[in-house]
Amino acid sequence: MIHCKPKSSTYFSLLIVIGILFAGLVYIILDYSRYQTYNFWFYLFSASLLTVVLLVILVKMMAGYRFISAGKESFFVKIPLRGWKNEYRLNEVLAWQEEKIIANKKEFKQLTMVFSDKTSFSMSNHEHTHYEDLVGYLQKKLPKKKIKTS
Repeated sequence: MIHCKPKSSTYFSLLIVIGILFAGLVYIILDYSRYQTYNFWFYLFSASLLTVVLLVILVKMMAGYRFISAGKESFFVKIPLRGWKNEYRLNEVLAWQEEKIIANKKEFKQLTMVFSDKTSFSMSNHEHTHYEDLVGYLQKKLPKKKIKTS
């Protein structure tokens, strides 16, 4: 059985970035309330920007937090933040596609699977464990359902 789960190193590094951004936001707010060193527009702009970036990173983390298991002719999908679990048989997979992008001499891969109830799930090789094993399983079991990319 193949178990694909989020990489803890990815989430740890994102949590460090969130901590730094949050510390910056607290510093901006405290500096404004105590000293008012800069112009009001600087505080307004920087606090808004930091808040938006924090929210975008948090939403990205929550949206990507999913577990996919493959084996025994089925897929088990679990999204804990929504409290959602589902099992799909191999014949319920409508299509799957793997996209590859090379940037900074590194290869980024993303796998997208579409199921019969019109739900789709994506995962990448940098954010999830056992990515290559899942792609190999799909190539072995469902080669005709692969969408060819140009």
